Amino acid sequence: MPAQKKITVLFLCTGNSCRSQMAEGWTRHLKRNLVEAHSAGVNPKGVDPRAVKAMAETGVDISKQGSKSLDEIRHIEFDYVITLCDNAHKTCPIFPAKTRVMHVGFEDPPRLAEKAKDEEEAMAHYRRIRDEIRVFVDGLPERLFSEESGISANQQLLFESGIESFLNQMPKEHLHESDDREEDK
Repeated sequence: MPAQKKITVLFLCTGNSCRSQMAEGWTRHLKRNLVEAHSAGVNPKGVDPRAVKAMAETGVDISKQGSKSLDEIRHIEFDYVITLCDNAHKTCPIFPAKTRVMHVGFEDPPRLAEKAKDEEEAMAHYRRIRDEIRVFVDGLPERLFSEESGISANQQLLFESGIESFLNQMPKEHLHESDDREEDK
């Protein structure tokens, strides 16, 4: 049986320093058998040390990833380009017709951390965005196909987050009751 071809994805941000690096790291860690992940920036500026630290806390090492320009990866044919910030979305270059371009915006941890009182508060922003990106990556590649069907990735994330939040607020005994009813059938 021939091996299934991996979907090739580019995560694109302005600086390729934080969000796109996290998305590449999560994808390589969680979906390496299904997705070939790359990241780049429209104006690369180096990998953010706090992004490296936040990912390391989860056991994902992105310390060897580098900040890349689009020129450095132009030889790669992508199935999907996913912009993770508004600036990259607005300035995204044209890709070949077969490449699907979609936008899934996440807040900018460095910008959020500028107003932090201390390092721990700054890192809290990085951790939150790291975890939001993981939720998105967990849904790959299926989430990409739902985007093609008209459901945006952001809409799907909001829906999934809403369901998760609802379930987390629900008393545990109600969750077990429904489990018991399923067993009786």
